[in-house]
Amino acid sequence: MARLTVEDLKKIKEGYKAERTLREGAFRAKVTVHMGTCGLAAGAREIMNVILRELEKSGTTDVAVSTSGCAGLCSREPMITVQILDEPPVKYCDLNEEKTRRIVTEHVIGGKVVEDLALVRGCETSY
Repeated sequence: MARLTVEDLKKIKEGYKAERTLREGAFRAKVTVHMGTCGLAAGAREIMNVILRELEKSGTTDVAVSTSGCAGLCSREPMITVQILDEPPVKYCDLNEEKTRRIVTEHVIGGKVVEDLALVRGCETSY
């Protein structure tokens, strides 16, 4: 086994910090990219890349980006769900790069729901 360098230890520390922060809920917002088979076929991977690039470009570090399976609306993929702390989640569908950039800028970073692109606001429940 190779010896650990100071750089290796720094990477391990940063990974631990990121994992701990995620567990402790220190993020202001969470973006979930629905990446079931239907989402992937519709371009969800590129949507994920756009989100990550836009967040990096803006220097935003308090947003968690995660993936999930199919949201159940295969014909409306690619889809994302944006949840800002203490606000109901918002689902966006039929996404492309331009729409996704707008959502990241206006909703994720700016905190204002992009009404004309939103499919639904609120949580699903079953009775």
